[in-house]
Amino acid sequence: MTAFPDTGATPPAAAANDGGAGRASASAHQSEPLLAGLLATPSPDTTDGPGARTGRDCIGTGERTGPGDREGPGARTGPGDREGPGARTGPEERTGPQASAGQSVTVEGITLSYKAVRALGANAAQTLIAARVNRVAVHADPSWSTVLAVIGSVLTGVTVVPVPADAGPGERRHILTDSQAMAWFGAAPPQDDSGLPVLPTPPVVGTDRDGDGDGDGDGDERIVELPPVDTAYPAFILYTSGTTGLPKGVQLSRSAVAAGLDALADAWEWTADDVLAHGLPLFHVHGLILGVLGPLRIGSGLIHVGKATGPAYANAAKTVAAQGDSLGRPAATMFFGVPTIWSRIAAEPEAARALRTARLLVSGSAALPAPVFERIHDLTGHEICERYGMTETLITVATRANGRRRAGYVGVPIQGVRTRLRDEAGREVPHDGESVGDLQVTGPTLFDGYVGRADATAEAFTADGWFKTGDVATIDPDGTHRIVGRASVDLIKSGGFRIGAGEIESVLLGHPAVAECAVIGRPDPDLGQRIVAFVVSSDGQRQCDDATGGHDVDDRALAGELTDLVVRELSMHKRPREVVFVDSLPRNEMGKVQKTRLA
Repeated sequence: MTAFPDTGATPPAAAANDGGAGRASASAHQSEPLLAGLLATPSPDTTDGPGARTGRDCIGTGERTGPGDREGPGARTGPGDREGPGARTGPEERTGPQASAGQSVTVEGITLSYKAVRALGANAAQTLIAARVNRVAVHADPSWSTVLAVIGSVLTGVTVVPVPADAGPGERRHILTDSQAMAWFGAAPPQDDSGLPVLPTPPVVGTDRDGDGDGDGDGDERIVELPPVDTAYPAFILYTSGTTGLPKGVQLSRSAVAAGLDALADAWEWTADDVLAHGLPLFHVHGLILGVLGPLRIGSGLIHVGKATGPAYANAAKTVAAQGDSLGRPAATMFFGVPTIWSRIAAEPEAARALRTARLLVSGSAALPAPVFERIHDLTGHEICERYGMTETLITVATRANGRRRAGYVGVPIQGVRTRLRDEAGREVPHDGESVGDLQVTGPTLFDGYVGRADATAEAFTADGWFKTGDVATIDPDGTHRIVGRASVDLIKSGGFRIGAGEIESVLLGHPAVAECAVIGRPDPDLGQRIVAFVVSSDGQRQCDDATGGHDVDDRALAGELTDLVVRELSMHKRPREVVFVDSLPRNEMGKVQKTRLA
């Protein structure tokens, strides 16, 4: 394979993370295939029951063994035990990724067995080997082409550059030029003008879906014959959102991806007997790394539902029987979503109730509003697990499957990761659940620098090798984290106080007339910043009577109610000085509110 060009500096964390422990820990993954679960031979006889493990009883960072343990419906009553829907009935230990007999992958409504996916992945890998490329762009729409392009690339050590399916010409051109992608793998996007060659991924239509037909043996043999993978090369280059400039290319190593996924398998008790369902985009950490590579490494099933709607998630919760050429698939046991998705599901009670049979519901990318958390719990019996991470760090903090779940709290550091809070002067911030500080992290899941941006890479780390997330947070005495928001837009400095926008938003969302809200700080000559709340009202809550003054009267009255609510629930200095009513809030493709467009 062709050698990679030097595309960026090694961050200080490469040498300094955790005193070197982070990198040493990651090296343990280098001899194991990143898609270990996909490549493993199914061996159901090694388990004692659904989800059984045989030697991986991990007690590490984030393990809860005392007062922090969850109580109530779904509580654990012993090591690894669970009562209710989706219960595990065997020992919660295992030696490593193990493919489960009968697992499958469903994308675009087409279900293939692991065996068939292995054969197609080997075919894709051979295409890359023949083309002699080392870095490919993938038009990351939710398709089999995207999934097979990623599998083929991972099998051969070729770096994947996912390009958002909705990227405009300027953004796409920047990503392709900056990353030095050598070809498109899979179909190029419409109106592509890059001039890059297009390498085809193997067609799925007409494929033997259970992998037992003629020719499947060739696919398995090709996997064995693949050349060794140089783990020094990036597995992925993912691009940031570009809110403060051009998007930066984040280089993620195979060892970082493996460490992150294995730690989440531990935290969420995620095994080869699970089936994950989601409808997330496939060009970022949540949808692609967790949502596709996660199942393929662990050996669990995967259902990508396409567009994330309540009925689509409800359908994934049902077993589909085999019919004719259709392979059928098991019901999902785990569901991933973002707050926007969970809000939609909460608004469709029938769809939400279908998720009662699931084992675990997970939310990320933004704080989950308390009313949505509570509504989902009422409808499904499940409290959603929240987690936290970034493109540069992967997932670093997560609510454990056997841990306490609270709306807006993202849990504890995963195995191998450490976190700390610092104030503006670099001093330690106490873990008292109230004090807000800049969140910094270190561990084996961190990235290996920005492509071609040694200056930005160096700036992202402290002198002692901790990554500066740019987020502000609180940490409870038991280690539970709450993300207040971005330091640049969610930390408001008003009248000498440091105020988190998130806690004000949570209070406002508790009012029945508020459907959505966003709180920012605007420059103020007296206070430094004044608190401004943007509010989208709930349908039917504010009936306008033009004869009595119309919306202006309604808005003033509701603004007063909301201000008083914050004073009662929080404090006087945290009250909004201005309430602005809007029809909608600006959001990105992941549903995150773009507060810079409100400032």
